[in-house]
Amino acid sequence: MAITWILVANASLCKLYANLGPNKGLRLVKELIHPESRQKNSDLVTDRPGSMAGSGSGAGSKQPQTLPKEHEAHVFAQEIAQELYLGRAKNAFRRAILVAPPAFMGMLNAVIDRPTAQLVSDRFEKDYTKTPEPLLAQRLAGCIYL
Repeated sequence: MAITWILVANASLCKLYANLGPNKGLRLVKELIHPESRQKNSDLVTDRPGSMAGSGSGAGSKQPQTLPKEHEAHVFAQEIAQELYLGRAKNAFRRAILVAPPAFMGMLNAVIDRPTAQLVSDRFEKDYTKTPEPLLAQRLAGCIYL
């Protein structure tokens, strides 16, 4: 039986489980934490946002297009994608299931490389990071072999 990785994540926490086949349940492989994603935007930057006097006739600097908290979520998505890439490169799994809230799922989909994305069989746009393993297994029973 092929190993299935189940990635359950949000912008600040990722739990990576393995399902080794029928009647094997879920086994926690790794947990990644990104506390920066939980901080306030104001705590992530050193300067106040706003206008500063610029040289010339320009209006000066403005607030960045990407908020710092959003940037940190993107950094974490890249870290998770790297973890999936390494797992695929080591043949640690043959199939993957992604579970993440809609906005974070979009970030993950944007950074996962094509060969790894081809191993993703199911995607659930939910935040199950605080869901206990037995309940998580029950909710994903339709696509994994427990």
